[in-house]
Amino acid sequence: MEKEWDIVEVLRHSRHDWLNRLQLIKGNLDLNRIDRAKAVIDEIIIEAQHESRLTNLKMPLFASLLLKANWENPSFKLEYEVLQDSESFQINEEQITKWTCLFFQCLNGAIEAFQENHLSISIDPQSEGVRFFFDFSGIIIKSELIEAFLADPKILLDVVVKEFSESELAVEVFIPIQKR
Repeated sequence: MEKEWDIVEVLRHSRHDWLNRLQLIKGNLDLNRIDRAKAVIDEIIIEAQHESRLTNLKMPLFASLLLKANWENPSFKLEYEVLQDSESFQINEEQITKWTCLFFQCLNGAIEAFQENHLSISIDPQSEGVRFFFDFSGIIIKSELIEAFLADPKILLDVVVKEFSESELAVEVFIPIQKR
């Protein structure tokens, strides 16, 4: 179901992403678009800050899933943000990781490939648990797949559908903190 990534593959993909970004900056500088080059650099900084917050959540399975998602899910572009720095907490990481992986698979089967499909995940650590907001915008061509996935009685998570149309899907998932 899930591809095993070795360190060489991860570094190869990461290097490719960084070279693309450097070429974008260099191209804008060559065209004397200083403001656009600065904007690209600012985007990279913000993305790195979110990546740092994600890895600091002490959820390595979930972080790994998100960090490699754009390499494994060509049908949509993933962006994520951690809304606040958080102290260590204990949640069922395996549960949210498995659900998110299945959600990615469902989404890949339900949307029109090669379109402007975007998924944004916001992670909000709170005192009683962690809220995950999944916001998709793009072209949904098989809404019945998403409906079946979200209605699956085997999902033992607190999942709330906030919006669902042909071009948008907003879902909130809550994972409570486990008692130690």
